This record gives sequence, structure tokens and C-alpha cells, in this order.
Amino acid sequence: MTGPRFWSKPQGMSGGGQAARQRRENDRPALANGVIDVRLPARQTAPLIFASPHSGAQYDPAFVESSRLDERNLRRSEDSFVDEIFAGAPASGAPLLCALYPRAYLDPNREPYELDPEMFTDPLPGHVKTRSDRVRAGFGTIARLVASGAEIYAAKMSWAEAERRIDTLYRPYHRALEGLIEATLRDFGAAFLLDCHSMPSVGGPTDRDRGTPRPDIVLGDRFGASCEPAVIETAERILLDLGFSVRRNEPYAGAFTTAHYGRPGERVHALQIELNRRLYMNEATVSRSRDLPGLRRRMNRFIAAMAEESLALVETL
Repeated sequence: MTGPRFWSKPQGMSGGGQAARQRRENDRPALANGVIDVRLPARQTAPLIFASPHSGAQYDPAFVESSRLDERNLRRSEDSFVDEIFAGAPASGAPLLCALYPRAYLDPNREPYELDPEMFTDPLPGHVKTRSDRVRAGFGTIARLVASGAEIYAAKMSWAEAERRIDTLYRPYHRALEGLIEATLRDFGAAFLLDCHSMPSVGGPTDRDRGTPRPDIVLGDRFGASCEPAVIETAERILLDLGFSVRRNEPYAGAFTTAHYGRPGERVHALQIELNRRLYMNEATVSRSRDLPGLRRRMNRFIAAMAEESLALVETL
């Protein structure tokens, strides 16, 4: 397979003025070869970072051609439009990091080398993690299945292809995220990462809650491991006040990003937020519903409230 050709033009980085531009050049990760989008505020005024690892929708035509599935069915693994819903983060003084490539092509919310050996034509190196719950389920760093349970690939791929995707897609995303966290921690004394996702409205065939309707929002803190209790309590209170139904850690407690970056003892707190797709899209057609603008306005209020509350949390945690 040839290298990825992402045809959509990525959005530019936000922010204006000489001081802001100098700050970006000195302290913040830049757009990395069109595979990620780092949307920065003119000035970061809150110790928050928002990340959307699964909303990328720039499909390499060669990837689609090599798949058993058409693009619509590949898109069922996307957290479609989540980048749009959280696009107000820079206006509230917080950066937003988005992957532009699709989750079905490479998943940045996994360890770098979680791979199923049955997908490859050649043996995998010893450092590859071939046995994990996610690999067994078909959802490794390079997934074998889409969310519906359908097989993605018509043929096996080479190890060299997997390594290329990891080097050119996975690593730029995590370098950018690490840079945002380090800069925020330096500037504010603490960092709060909100890892933003969406979920099917009903548990799917491979889920623990198969066939069960889901709440509006699920907050995941790895059952208390990835952030101090006050962080999830604050987010939950704001969301309840905005009229959402909220559940903690079920069926999603957080994956690699939350576990890897959430280090409360080092004043880095990570919280996963899952939005129910029925709030804003047609799940069958993978298209926006008329409710999306209203949800975005409500989430702008959530973002603004979290930005204000996060400054107080820095002083108390």
C-alpha cells in the first residue's frame, strides 16, 4: 500500500498577534504534515487541553480500495463531528488537538504497538504487544474490525506498513499532546486533559452493554486512577446542570490516553468524555442532524465552565 494521501485541506491553527505567534513558535507543537490539527487560543488562559483522537475523516483512497468495506461502513468507527462539537475550546482559552486520519486506519488511543499478528504477512518484532483485550477484540493500534464487528481488510499487510503508519501518524499526535501537557503544566502548575469521544446510542455486538440504551454522556476516569475525584465531580456537576444524563465509567472508563497521561500525583489529570451520538447525528447515514448546533452551544457552555473551574482546581488539588 502506498503512503496516506489526505485530500481534505486541514484547518489552520488559530490565534493572532505577534505575541501569540511567537508563543506558538516557541512553546507549542505545530501542525504536523497535515495529519493532526492543533487549534490554539490566542492566549491560553485555562489549564485545560481538549483532544479528539477519533474524529478524523480524511480517508486515503488506497485504504478504502484495499478494504472489504465502503467508506460509509468504515466511518462507523469514527467519533464523527466530535471536533466540531468541541471547536469552541480555543475561544475559552484552551487548545484542541485533533487527529485528521480515521480511526479505522490507525488508532492513537492505543499503545503504539498493539497489533494482531494474524493481520500481517511477516512475523512481528518482540516489542509488539500481540496479547491484550483490545487486540483480541479486534481493536488494536491498527484495527481488524470496525465498530459494527465487520472485518476491515481484504488481505494481510506487511510489518513495514504498520511501522510506517505508527511513525507518520501515531507519533506526531502523541508528540503534540505531550507538548501541550508539558507547556500547560509549566504555565499553570497543573494540567487537565479532556479526551473527547462519541459512542453509539445503544451497546453494540462486541460491547458489554449489548442492546442497552446509553445515557447522554459517560465520563471515564479509570475508576478514579486518572484524575482526582474533584475533576470528574466538577465535570459531572456542570453537565447535569446543563440537562444531560451522565454516568461514570460504564461502559467506557477510558483507554490508553486516559491511562497513560493521567498522573494525578504529578498534577496531570485526564478525563474521558463520551457523547451519545443520538444527541447530534444520524448514526445510520453518518451525517449531522439538526440537533448538532444546539449540542455545540451547550458544550461551549460546558467548556467555558470547565475553564473557569479548572483555575480553582489548580489551587485546591
